[in-house]
Amino acid sequence: MTSPHPETPSPTAILQRWQASGAIWRILSRTPDHVTIALYECTGGQEVDRLTSNDPALLRFVGDRFSSED
Repeated sequence: MTSPHPETPSPTAILQRWQASGAIWRILSRTPDHVTIALYECTGGQEVDRLTSNDPALLRFVGDRFSSED
């Protein structure tokens, strides 16, 4: 049986897809167990959305970087 609600992609998948499309992300705030990331259009000009998560996989993916441009 198919679920009536599609699975929500992981925060890491969302960020990887964003980056793969050529768009830019930047860390707004970070603690050892939490991160808030701004998602910008490809030019880096306007913020489009934000991603806030404590997902360990996302924290590993961003590592010590401050943006997708690092």
